[in-house]
Amino acid sequence: MPEVIYSLAGKRVYVAGHRGMVGSAIVRRLASEGCEILTATRAEVDLRRQEQVEAWMSKHRPDAVFLAAARVGGILANATYPADFLYDNLILQANVIHAAHRTHVEKLMFLGSSCIYPKFADQPIVEDSLLTGSLEPTNEWYAIAKIAGLKLCQAYRKQHGRDFISAMPTNLYGPGDNFDLGSSHVMPALIRKTHEAKVNQQQEICIWGTGTPRREFLHVDDCADACLHLMKTYSAESHVNVGCGEDITILELAYLVSKIVGFEGKITRDLTKPDGTPRKLLSVDKLRTLGWSPQIGLKEGIADAYRSFLDGHHLERSDSTSGDLIGQSDISFEKAKSSAPHAPTLSTVAHHPLAIGNLHEG
Repeated sequence: MPEVIYSLAGKRVYVAGHRGMVGSAIVRRLASEGCEILTATRAEVDLRRQEQVEAWMSKHRPDAVFLAAARVGGILANATYPADFLYDNLILQANVIHAAHRTHVEKLMFLGSSCIYPKFADQPIVEDSLLTGSLEPTNEWYAIAKIAGLKLCQAYRKQHGRDFISAMPTNLYGPGDNFDLGSSHVMPALIRKTHEAKVNQQQEICIWGTGTPRREFLHVDDCADACLHLMKTYSAESHVNVGCGEDITILELAYLVSKIVGFEGKITRDLTKPDGTPRKLLSVDKLRTLGWSPQIGLKEGIADAYRSFLDGHHLERSDSTSGDLIGQSDISFEKAKSSAPHAPTLSTVAHHPLAIGNLHEG
C-alpha cells in the first residue's frame, strides 16, 4: 500500500455538493475516517456568490475540501442553457478554489468528469489526452468548465504551492442517482424503464441505435473510496482518472439490467437513431499504480442501485430541462411503486427521456 501523506483523521472536511450522488457518497465514506464533516445548503451559502463562499469558509475554516458541487444535466439541458452550464460551473469552482486558497485549506480535491477528453481520443483514454482534440459538442460547455477547474487547481499549485488535486471519474451510478427520465443517464434510465416495463407488463423496451457503443461504469461508493484514497496518498499536478478499467456494450448492459430487474420482455433497437461515440474507456493505470482498485462488481452494483431506486433513495430533478445545481438546490424524493417486488439479493459493499442508450458523453 502507498504511504499515507495526508491523514483525514481529526480534520475538518468540507464536502461541497453533499446532496448530489457523488457528494453524498463521499460523506458516507468519510464517516469512518474520524473527521468532522462540514456541509452547507444553498440557504446557508450560494456557491455562485463569492462573498458568501469566502465568508462561510472564513467562519468554518475547513482543513480539507472535496469539491463535488456542479450544475449537471442532460443533452437537452446542455444545448438549451449553455451559458448557465458554463457560467455556474466556472463561477462556483473559482469561488470555492480561491476561498480555499485564501483560508489556507491544507488540501482540496476537485471532481471533474470524463467528458473533459476529446470525443475521439485513443482508447483507453490516458490523462495526457486532455486538450489533444475537439470535445463532444453536446456537452462542451460543461466540459470546458471542468477543464477550467482542473487547470485552476494546477495554477494555484504552481503559483502558491497549494496542495490542490483533481480526479476525473468515469460514468457513475448508484444510490442518490437521478432517475428522472427527462435528464437521467443511461444506467438509471435503463433501470427505471425496465422496472416500469415489468410492472406494466410491457412486451418490450427499445434502445437507440445498434447497441454496440461501449461504456464504462463505476459504482459511486467505489468512486468515493477512490477519492479518499487519492486525498490521502496523492499530491501532484496531473489529474487522475477514476474508473474500473472495463467496459460493456449498451445492448449487453440492457440485457444485464433486465435480468436483475426481472423484466422478461424483448429488447429492440431503433436503428434510425444515432449511436454516439463508439467507445469511451478510461485508462486507470495511474490509479492502480497508486494502490487502488474497485470492490463492487457491475452485477452487484446494479442490484444495489435498483434497491436504492425501489426504496426511493434517488433524485427527481425539479427542473430537468435546465439542469440541477447539485448540492445547491432543493431536491425532492419519490418512492417507486409500492407494488414493486424487491430487487434480487446480491452482496454489495447518460440522457434522454424515452430512448435508452443515448448516452450523456460525460
